[in-house]
Amino acid sequence: MARVDETNLRWLLTEALKLEIRGKEFFLKAASLTSHELGQKMFQRLAEEEVRHLETFSRLFTEVLGSDDWKKEISAEELKENSEVIESLVRRMKGAGGKSDLEALSIGLELESRAIDHFQQAVVSSSGEKTREIFEKIASEERFHYDLLQAQLDSLQKTGFWLDSAEFRMDGKY
Repeated sequence: MARVDETNLRWLLTEALKLEIRGKEFFLKAASLTSHELGQKMFQRLAEEEVRHLETFSRLFTEVLGSDDWKKEISAEELKENSEVIESLVRRMKGAGGKSDLEALSIGLELESRAIDHFQQAVVSSSGEKTREIFEKIASEERFHYDLLQAQLDSLQKTGFWLDSAEFRMDGKY
């Protein structure tokens, strides 16, 4: 991927925002389709974290770009576009029948993996140190989500119990 110019940065920003918006939609849908109460809570918490990411992105992007003019350039319609990725993932989860909890976790892993890839590409392609730092922090958060979902999947497959809210982070951060 080439170094980021203003056009590429706008695309990266737009895609980052879409990933978080779509992720929130998916996690809320997964919460409504999951039969376990603790699984529902986990997906709801992940949806809330996507909202927090949107707020963080907005602040960081404004800081990096020196103004919030970028908000005027990215239309609300662009961000509201139907996501075929999310729609196909939701259809897949609905079609899983009694296995919807496992399928929701599997699909969540796929979604987080795509987000990690996007943000890692942004790190590699960004020329500014601050921009790289922002995208690396975002990628790190997405890796934490991925690890959480993987731990839940492992727990559900091996013991049949959902993990409750963690009292510590698996990545060693507090």
